Amino acid sequence: MQGRQGPDQLTLAAFGAAVVIGGSNFVAVKFSNAELAPMYGAAARFSVAAVIFLLLGLALSLRLPRGRAMLGCAIYGALGFGAAYGFMYFALTEVTIGTAAVITATVPLFTLVFAVLHGQERFSIRGIVAGLLAVAGIGVISLHSLNADAPLLHLLAVVAATAAIAESTVVVKSFPRADPVTTNAVGMVAGALLLWIASIVAGESWTLPGQARTWAALGWLVIAGSVGLFYLIMFLIARWTASASVYVLTLMPVVAVALGALLADEPITPEVVGGTALVLLAVYVGAIRRTTTKTRV
Repeated sequence: MQGRQGPDQLTLAAFGAAVVIGGSNFVAVKFSNAELAPMYGAAARFSVAAVIFLLLGLALSLRLPRGRAMLGCAIYGALGFGAAYGFMYFALTEVTIGTAAVITATVPLFTLVFAVLHGQERFSIRGIVAGLLAVAGIGVISLHSLNADAPLLHLLAVVAATAAIAESTVVVKSFPRADPVTTNAVGMVAGALLLWIASIVAGESWTLPGQARTWAALGWLVIAGSVGLFYLIMFLIARWTASASVYVLTLMPVVAVALGALLADEPITPEVVGGTALVLLAVYVGAIRRTTTKTRV
């Protein structure tokens, strides 16, 4: 049957917190990558975060998911942490952040398509319009950092990362629901394992950070940027549609630009202002505004 559903205040608060944390992660990852090999840094980050989630689950007497629920958590982690971060880190060796941001902004479109294919949501013209507005907005913001001569393989890697993020968001709703703590514990173990393998294949060196700034960045990425962020994302996915939840990712570059202006004296240009307005409109149309969703009874 059809039901009218919109986000309540708690869901919107979680959405806003996830956007701020995720946008801050751009700065922290930049500091981390300055000293640590990228996939090694990501693998270490998610390994420590997985241990924290496991310990938190024990403290709360939460049982690990079993059967199909365990399978769903593992697939969610393999896609959302392993494949997505592996492809993206590889892509960023040749693709500018601006180009990657524009391609990643298509994640609401990918998610809507995948959610329709999985039978979770109905096709929505409004969802397509909102997704295109998001791409346009991020494109305007990133106008000066786009590079059209990036290798095709690296551009395809960004597309693959975006598709992996979208599918991970949808697929986790297709399996029996587990607590966000245990879902992320299992998912991050699966994702970190893939990242460790990718780091070995890439021949990265595994060394401890030598700078206090790198330790601080890793601390943020583990505690707030992984444990906090992905708990909030699982909370959103459980209470909202997949295609609405992923607009968190669309707003993150806007927060990153604002932090760049605040912390690094980067200029706020007319393109940034205009692009931000388009992104905010996209989020309203695609996520905040009440939507008609397919409800199973």
